[in-house]
Amino acid sequence: MFQTRDLSSSVESVRESYAPTVRVLESDRDFETIPPTQAEDLGLLVDSLEPASYPAEWLPNDAPTLLTRYAGTDFTIGMPGDGSVAWTRQSDPPVVIIKPRVEGSPEAFVDFLLAEAVVEVSLGVPEHFLGFFEDQYRELDDAVALDPNETYQVASALYDGWVGLQTRAEFATWNEAHPALADAWQDAGTRLEDRVSELPRAVARGETDFADATELACAAIKHAIELPAPFAALDTSAYRDHGAEYAVTWAEKTFDSLEE
Repeated sequence: MFQTRDLSSSVESVRESYAPTVRVLESDRDFETIPPTQAEDLGLLVDSLEPASYPAEWLPNDAPTLLTRYAGTDFTIGMPGDGSVAWTRQSDPPVVIIKPRVEGSPEAFVDFLLAEAVVEVSLGVPEHFLGFFEDQYRELDDAVALDPNETYQVASALYDGWVGLQTRAEFATWNEAHPALADAWQDAGTRLEDRVSELPRAVARGETDFADATELACAAIKHAIELPAPFAALDTSAYRDHGAEYAVTWAEKTFDSLEE
């Protein structure tokens, strides 16, 4: 299911700078979550595997089935919200996996996605929002007045935004060391600007639901795009520093204001 991917010189330069041991692979099929038996095929390409699991008490009773399975003992790679590139440190060395769905995307953008994943691996951040929120995921679930799948989407987005606050600090330094990737990062941000600025109106008109709006706004954080309220409160050093606790407080205040 997996094979080593040939890297452009730009991505290889980032890999050498940030995470020289990481292996970048291609998957021969798209996935949200790779079935455990197929995920274990990674063992042929890495030195060892060490599946992660999480305490069941971190989950609300109505958590989506896939999240419950993820928290269990099965070897799980990839979850909804990962996008076109997934990565894991459950293997030694860590791996980045790119999915076939990127076919047809501009080469520069694909290179940026791969470089972004390498940087995320190097930062030591959790590889899923459950490792970010931990037992505070129950508090987030209480605060978010949405169904379990939409709550999952909001949690995934909030985690993505928190990671983006850290990765963009790296991307902003790339103009000289990795100019092609810096250009791709800036171009992707430019393409998001109009959609992000229209979010409050789109939500008010019912054209975009709150979970989708949160996902788009938080995805924009890594591109240093100005966010509208209530998402602007997430583009702060306070969120970067206080993480899950801040995210839960933001959700409580945001949903309280929506109900007024």
